[in-house]
Amino acid sequence: MAILIDPPLWPAHGTMFSHLVSDASLEELHAFALAAGLPERAFDRDHYDVPERRHAGLVELGAVPVTATELVRRLVRSGLRVPARQRPERLDPVLLDHWERLLPGGSGVGEQLLGRWAEPHRHYHDRTHLMSVLRGIERLAGAGEPEGPFPRAVRLAAWFHDAVYEGVPGRDEEDSADLAAQLLGGAGLPAREVEETARLVRATASHRPEADDAAARLLCDADLEVLGRDPAAYLRYADAVRRDYAHVEDAAFRTGRAAVLRTLLAAPTLYSTPSARRWWESAARRNLADELRRLEAPAG
Repeated sequence: MAILIDPPLWPAHGTMFSHLVSDASLEELHAFALAAGLPERAFDRDHYDVPERRHAGLVELGAVPVTATELVRRLVRSGLRVPARQRPERLDPVLLDHWERLLPGGSGVGEQLLGRWAEPHRHYHDRTHLMSVLRGIERLAGAGEPEGPFPRAVRLAAWFHDAVYEGVPGRDEEDSADLAAQLLGGAGLPAREVEETARLVRATASHRPEADDAAARLLCDADLEVLGRDPAAYLRYADAVRRDYAHVEDAAFRTGRAAVLRTLLAAPTLYSTPSARRWWESAARRNLADELRRLEAPAG
């Protein structure tokens, strides 16, 4: 386990910048950055950008100087690196193209939604998450999972399900559903599709769809796909969730998050569709149990 820093080779804002990473865990990286007085805004997915004037001081505090090539190699090997193609800013053209095909002529609504997904207080509930949900829907549908009577509404609901995100469970979903009814009604979408989209957005508040609700089962499973990723990707997800709730004191967050994890683990199944259970259930339960153990471990 080590904190690594490469030479200040990267120009920006009139100076040169280094990258500060951990080759073991984001928790370790954040703890070092906090102790060093680095601002939270300097963190970018898998590293901190630090100006040249801080390089020597960070090395004195314990960061190991390595070449840029060595830093990337060890970051990749750790599983913590976020590939460029997964960075939110790279997704905008892809997402706008998806929206235009979903609702031709409604680009203004798509751009408004994308602006919401790009809000600076979002760390997990951002454009990367939106793209993951859309891809999850397509993968499940491609495996033959039923989409309900309005397949387009399922995909529209993915765009709207976290369009309002203030970190208030239940209220966010209700406000997002209201936004869907407002914007889609004004875009000329048939009333039944608008109603179905809003209904599906509300279903993501509990992720407990009825057995005969094929559309909600598909959407909710795609929304929870992240739980069943490999351990390194799950750690990035858990770290991003913590950053979404940065305003909550650590002890309160650990208590609340642990309660959420226990509820999830107590459910007979995490996923509603056979395909999702086959692909993600086992890994998701391991990830949730591992995170719960970390949260319940004694401080320090």
